[in-house]
Amino acid sequence: MIITENKDYTLVKPSQNSVEEFYHEFKNKYLDFNNKHLIIDFSEKFNTTIKEILLFLTLSEQHKKNGTSFVIVSKYVDVDSLPEELNVVPTLTEALDILEIDAIERDLGF
Repeated sequence: MIITENKDYTLVKPSQNSVEEFYHEFKNKYLDFNNKHLIIDFSEKFNTTIKEILLFLTLSEQHKKNGTSFVIVSKYVDVDSLPEELNVVPTLTEALDILEIDAIERDLGF
């Protein structure tokens, strides 16, 4: 797992051989990310499937309840087939846009 932190968010990229391996390591380290805005970037490593992305649904929901953003970057998934609770976008630029939108919504009390 490759972790890059800056003042606004934490970017996590997999170094594992599969999404499932990454998920298990990420889940074990999840408390380290608890109060941080997260972007998980699969764009360079895997052709993710809907089933693999859905592994992160519970963590995403939990993260949002804590008042932080959780965004997954994957250009190989039809986002219309995913639940609204998951923010999945095809590029890192769009992930950063989602972080800004989430911040505005939090400021407005949504």
